[in-house]
Amino acid sequence: MATLTGLCAGAGVALLVWWALAPLPQRRTPGRRRVRELLDRAGLSDVEPAALLALCVGSFVVAGLVMTAVSGVLVIGLVLGTLAALLPVATLRGRARRRAREHADLWPDAVDNLASAVRAGLSLPEAVVQLGERGPEGLREPFARFGRDYQSTGRFDVALDRLKQRLADPTGDRVVEALRIARDVGGGDLGRMLRALSGFLREEGRTRGELEARQSWTVNAARLAVAAPWVVLAAMSLQPEVVARYATGAGALVLVGGAVVCVVAYRLMLWLGRLPEERRVLA
Repeated sequence: MATLTGLCAGAGVALLVWWALAPLPQRRTPGRRRVRELLDRAGLSDVEPAALLALCVGSFVVAGLVMTAVSGVLVIGLVLGTLAALLPVATLRGRARRRAREHADLWPDAVDNLASAVRAGLSLPEAVVQLGERGPEGLREPFARFGRDYQSTGRFDVALDRLKQRLADPTGDRVVEALRIARDVGGGDLGRMLRALSGFLREEGRTRGELEARQSWTVNAARLAVAAPWVVLAAMSLQPEVVARYATGAGALVLVGGAVVCVVAYRLMLWLGRLPEERRVLA
């Protein structure tokens, strides 16, 4: 009976933690597409979703077996194994957020570079390609790969599509689409438009930076509140006489109840402290 209760509790905790880590918008997006978008936003466009799934499953199996062997309680192994399985996803989301913030600081300089190149008389493809050598350091790699794509295919649109996928950035989408329109229909005011876009991006970056600085304490408090009970539980697993209490049905219910409280509190704090996120409407 205790084993069955532990399995049910582990499954419930897995669903709850997945709900806690799932993004607030676009919850109905197919799973594979969501994973692909997450990998792109994290700068890992060459990694397949199946590889991430294998890593999560491997983390669950290894952590679950280790914690079950250490504690001697199946439900503890299932709970901590589930948290370990979701750790790669949480790490990717953190990497994607950091990458988005870094790109937000770099895009104004990149757009200024494009505007200067166009004003100097370079063709549009040449102006984009030169960002792979003279653009901001954090954006050089995707633009260098754009240059290789353009040289190998000779097709500007195809190279732009691949660039958008590698950037996985709403601001990058706007810039790429502006370049595409200028290439297709001509744009005598392209330089002026790029300079105006650069000024707008700088102002937006300053405003958002101030808001994120004020929001950070709420997010950090939510993460600390969620992580602390499970760190304590992992430490308690070294004391068999203590964790043996969780081998019963009542102990499993205590773990599930604690997971519910953590998830609800985490989601509530994130909802209260959330900032509007720009979506990739041109992807």
